[in-house]
Amino acid sequence: MNKILVTGGCGFIGAHTVVDLMENNVEVISIDDNSKSSTKLLDGIEKITGKKLKNYKVDLKDYAAVKQVFDENKDIDGIIHFAAYKAVGESVELPLYYYENNLIGLINILKNVEEYKVPSFVFSSSCTVYGNPDVIPVTEQSPTKPAESPYGATKQMAETILKDYAKVHPETNVVLLRYFNPVGAHTSIEIGELPLGRPQNLVPAVTQTAIGKLPQMIVYGDDYDTRDGSCLRDFIHVSDIAHAHTLAISYVEQGKNKTNCEIFNLGSGNGVTVLEVIKAFEKVSGVQLNYAIGPRRVGDVIAIYANNHHAVTELGWNLQYNLDDMMSTAWKWELKLKEEGL
Repeated sequence: MNKILVTGGCGFIGAHTVVDLMENNVEVISIDDNSKSSTKLLDGIEKITGKKLKNYKVDLKDYAAVKQVFDENKDIDGIIHFAAYKAVGESVELPLYYYENNLIGLINILKNVEEYKVPSFVFSSSCTVYGNPDVIPVTEQSPTKPAESPYGATKQMAETILKDYAKVHPETNVVLLRYFNPVGAHTSIEIGELPLGRPQNLVPAVTQTAIGKLPQMIVYGDDYDTRDGSCLRDFIHVSDIAHAHTLAISYVEQGKNKTNCEIFNLGSGNGVTVLEVIKAFEKVSGVQLNYAIGPRRVGDVIAIYANNHHAVTELGWNLQYNLDDMMSTAWKWELKLKEEGL
C-alpha cells in the first residue's frame, strides 16, 4: 500500500480526493493548518470510508514544522498539493498575502521532496493560467496569458517553479492538473464545500442565498460577449476532479508518463454561463433564487472551458456526474448544514 501526503486534506477538493484515494486502498496522511478550512470534513471522511485521516495541523510556511512531518513519514510515495488560498476577489485585495502563502508553501514542500526523493508530485493548478483565452475550448497547448488576478498569477508561478524543478530532478514525476470549476458534494452528503465567511465561489453563493444565509446573490456582469451576457465557465463535479488525482498518481507509478512533467486539463468540456447555473439550480431544487445583476468584478475571466481529451485518453478519466448532479448534491449538502445548525 502506497502512502500519499495530501496538503489541504481538510479542504473541499482535498477531502474528496482523500476519500477517493482511501477507497482505492491508498494510505493517506494530510497537512492542513485549517486557516481556510475546518476539521468538520475529517468526520465526514471517516463516515464514508470507515478510516480516520491523520492530519498534521501545520502551516506550510513554517519549514521546520513541514520537515518534521517528513521526518516522521520517511515512506511517502507521492504528494498531492492542494494547500493554497484560492479566492480570486480576495487575492486582488490582498496580493502579498496570496503570493507569500501560495509560493512559500510550495517551495517548502519541494525542499522536502528533494531531500526525501519523493517520486510523485501532483499539483493543484487552475484554468486561470490561461487568462482570457483567444480561442476556446482551451487545450494543454493553449498559450498562457497574463493572469487576471494574483491568485491566477500564483498558479502560473507555481507551474514555472515545478517545471524548473522537474528539469533538474528527473527522479520526481510532476503532474500539473489544471482544474476548471469544481462544484457539488459527495453523493453520501457527508462532505461538501464549506466556505469560511462569505462564499467567494458561485455555487455556495447560490445555495446560501437559496437557504436564506445570504439575502441576495449578485451576478457580476450581464454585458459580456456570451450567450446571455454572464461569464461562461466549465463546471465539474468535485468527485470527478478527485478521482483524476488517484488516476494521476497511478499513471506515474505505472511509468505511463511520457516526460517527468505533464499537464492535464480537468474540465467537463462544456461551457455553462452563470445564469444557466442559476436556472439549473432552480430546476433541481424547486427554489426561486433571489439574485440581482451587478457590475463586472475585477479579476473575472470572461469565458473559458476545457478540451479534456488528453485526460480522458491518457489517464482513463471518465466523468460520472452532470450539471444537475452538481446542483442537486450541492443543495442537499446545504440542507444538511442547516439541519446541523451550520
